[in-house]
Amino acid sequence: MNPILVFEQLLNGAGYGLMLFLIAAGLTLVFGIMDVMNLSHGSLFMVGAYVAATVHVQSGSFAVAVLVAVAVTVAVAALLEVTLMRRLYGRDHLAQVLATFGVILVADDAVKMVWGPSPVMAPTPAWLSGPVELFAGLPYPSYRLVVLGAGVLVAGLLYLLVNHSRVGMLVRAGASDRWMAELMGVRVRRVFCGIFVLGAALAALAGALMGPLMAVQVGMGESILIPALVVIVIGGIGSLRGAFVAALLVGLVDTIGRAFLPLLLRATLPPAVAADLGPLCAEVAMYALMAAVLSFRPAGLFSAKA
Repeated sequence: MNPILVFEQLLNGAGYGLMLFLIAAGLTLVFGIMDVMNLSHGSLFMVGAYVAATVHVQSGSFAVAVLVAVAVTVAVAALLEVTLMRRLYGRDHLAQVLATFGVILVADDAVKMVWGPSPVMAPTPAWLSGPVELFAGLPYPSYRLVVLGAGVLVAGLLYLLVNHSRVGMLVRAGASDRWMAELMGVRVRRVFCGIFVLGAALAALAGALMGPLMAVQVGMGESILIPALVVIVIGGIGSLRGAFVAALLVGLVDTIGRAFLPLLLRATLPPAVAADLGPLCAEVAMYALMAAVLSFRPAGLFSAKA
């Protein structure tokens, strides 16, 4: 097996894992801190991808497209929080799942009305379309390097925000004892709204960055939501550190499995069967990883603290 190919797939897996972290971070904050199960989080990822792709084509500026996508998704999330999510605080998880699943159906139909049922092209920025020679024999797409760098940067900023800032202190106070925090003058409802909007911004950023690497189409939010949920279960609900580590693990397992399992299966199976069975085995590997972790640490890799 070519070492350069293996290293390239490791980079691809790390990039995918970092994008999963951006989505899972919002999920784990909303669920772990606010105790709200928000299945519509993937729809916010989809909105960010669609808006970014459209603005990029119209304006020609990828930076503007990302900023507009985040701003539009934040506005949508704020409207969703005010009109629906506040009514779900304190309700049981079944009611939250049913209500937010309904948002998924509405969001998919709304996207069909605005953009149509066909996938939308999300072009790669022209200045990032070429490769970068990391070392001899490994030209790597420059856009993927930008995605890697953006993921690491946002992860670091999010860690500082939650663990080393006044905002993070207020968030943890409201999560641990909402009634006492309100008596101390903390506007918990405003803090929770800010957390929900922050999670939406992270999902929109992930959608905008992932658009040029995947099909921007109806239902993409649901397909990315499942591995994101696996990430927060493996990492530990409410733990940003756990979400980061688990996202990298899931990204590497999924990417390496899809790249190399078909090659390994071809040794014993017909090529067509190996090509179809390889991705399925890679997807199963993600759930096998989750089962293995939970068998040793039922609460996830890290304690459920942001």
